[in-house]
Amino acid sequence: MTLDDEISRRFAIDDPTGFLRAFPSAAIDEIQRSPDLILALKRTVDDDPRPGRYIVTGSVDLFRRAISPDTLAGRVESVTLLPFSQAEIEVSTVPTFLHRAYLGDFPRFAVLGPTSTLVERVLTGVYPEAVARPIAARRGAWLRSYARVMARRDVADAFRVSKRDQMARLVRRAAFSSGGLLNFSRIGSELGINAKTVDRWLVLLEHLFLLRRVDAWHRNDLKRLVKTPRLHFLDSGLLAVLRRVGAPAIKRDRTKIGPLLECFVYSELVKLVDLAEEDIQVSHYRDKDGFEVDFVLERADGKTVGIEVKGSATARPAHCRGLTRLKAACADRFACGILLHDGERVQQIAPRVFVMPFKMLWES
Repeated sequence: MTLDDEISRRFAIDDPTGFLRAFPSAAIDEIQRSPDLILALKRTVDDDPRPGRYIVTGSVDLFRRAISPDTLAGRVESVTLLPFSQAEIEVSTVPTFLHRAYLGDFPRFAVLGPTSTLVERVLTGVYPEAVARPIAARRGAWLRSYARVMARRDVADAFRVSKRDQMARLVRRAAFSSGGLLNFSRIGSELGINAKTVDRWLVLLEHLFLLRRVDAWHRNDLKRLVKTPRLHFLDSGLLAVLRRVGAPAIKRDRTKIGPLLECFVYSELVKLVDLAEEDIQVSHYRDKDGFEVDFVLERADGKTVGIEVKGSATARPAHCRGLTRLKAACADRFACGILLHDGERVQQIAPRVFVMPFKMLWES
């Protein structure tokens, strides 16, 4: 059942214990709309600890943040379900991109052809409902509605935030900060709220799976690294709608796709990381000379992969300067550097440094 249904939701809110007594086993969706059910679930699971009686789902990260006086810690297995990956949209197998990256196992030269549907993929995003809408106007309307509901209704239900209009404005403002270094004071001054409130509210948006902070990669012996996190949305289609960027705008000005591409790649990477057997941390690299790498993937053993994202069809030496800096900083722990761009070839341009088209993320 879903607690989007008015009758079910009212029953769960008014009498959570009676609700669960009536359903001794159930799959309950949007459970964040009745937070008191969490405490009632704890009691009923303690009384009858047989596993698998309840599956609870929701559009809020229920167990990273307490949404009731108690939680189901020790009584639940939590699984994060992100939206589709490109491989899932293609009904393909799990890509081997990460495995090959850590081995440096890419051809020295291979012509694969361009990622011809790149702009369409980026603007569509990966939410199932958006993918199912082939008409851009209908897809955009759904994405705008989704962002509005998440910012107004779900935040209020799960976290008791009353300033819904300001939260909706923060979502729009965060879209224009996506891919950039976080500056709480600047965002707060534009919205008329203080920096601490911005920080706290961005955490709530993380719990809604709208965006994530990406920490800066650093080492204690390297003093010239910037340690400010970046902000990334988890869906490029949603980001495009919030930034009001469509195919005509990209055709007129190709630079507008840049932040969307970074979001698109980040979305693919976090899904590949979730499927990996190793513990892999995703971060970004920036030093005080301004050299950057969009994504740094570091395993528990220290082996590191750097990934830079460019929207151009031509790969230039300047595009790899950040990867060169990261390679020097990691020394023998540097597994591979990759420049993803709108090109047609996989090519090794330096030891352990490759350029390749975006489609290698899901086709390799």
